[in-house]
Amino acid sequence: MSNDLADAGWTHVYSGKVRDLYVPTASMTDDDTWTGDPMSIAPVALVVATDRVSAFDHVLEPGIPEKGALLTTLSNWWFTQLADVPNHLAYAEDDRLDVPAVPAAVAARAMLVRPLRMFPVECVVRGYLTGSGWKEYRAEGTVCGIPLPEGLQNGDRLPEPIYTPAWKAPLGEHDENISYERTVELVGDVVAEQLRAISLDVFARASAIAEARGVILADTKFEFGADRDTGIVTLADEVLTSDSSRYWDAEAYATGATPELRMASFDKQIVRDWLARNWDQESVPEPPTLPTEIVERTAQRYRALIERLTGHPA
Repeated sequence: MSNDLADAGWTHVYSGKVRDLYVPTASMTDDDTWTGDPMSIAPVALVVATDRVSAFDHVLEPGIPEKGALLTTLSNWWFTQLADVPNHLAYAEDDRLDVPAVPAAVAARAMLVRPLRMFPVECVVRGYLTGSGWKEYRAEGTVCGIPLPEGLQNGDRLPEPIYTPAWKAPLGEHDENISYERTVELVGDVVAEQLRAISLDVFARASAIAEARGVILADTKFEFGADRDTGIVTLADEVLTSDSSRYWDAEAYATGATPELRMASFDKQIVRDWLARNWDQESVPEPPTLPTEIVERTAQRYRALIERLTGHPA
């Protein structure tokens, strides 16, 4: 694949846990070392979602078949639903851009984007009590330091969605939950308030869209950057995917007798649950290989979510 992209005029500049980033080779100069941020000069970038799957800050083996294409399909669908929210998508037909061809081999899992000045904050919104939030609540009665009412149970809907930002750690390190005050220190008070307001607004809108299709959006994370020309806060990266969000079946939630039955997920919770049962992280540094059954079930749930939300087969 990398040879196809190189032959088509794209140069690889970065790999995250799941996505690979390319810029037009023509935008590079002979003395570019790319030790800084290549997005500072590239006119566009190509974000290619791979089939890699990560959990607990580790990339796992094997990947999920067609996961990259499924995530990209869902992100593009949500960008369309939220068309009035500024986002980072670029378009090859824009005559202001000199865009190399995107090889057919990666077209289904690639997004052409405008480079932004990314903010070092993951904008997490939680509508339900689950995951690490549930663990903290049991111990402290809080989620990311935010006090919550007594008596809540795993999977309960919160009185209102809460904004719980995190600091985006470098690859290989753990993301760190931070206070709103810390985000002000990182990005300034104006941007910090914009990040919170936009995140809560998009979460509310997306939740309503999902609920109308029988799906609960339990929580999600957004990433934003500043437009390089205008400074406008812009939605970036993946959005509302099965990797960045928890989605539950609304009917199962309404009728399930236990949290496990209620929270029938359309995301990678299957992977998290299997790892929690089968991996002692304190004594074994590297995660075990995922069984075929877990890989196949996860892929099926990713497809089921797309079909439920969009009304079209994945």
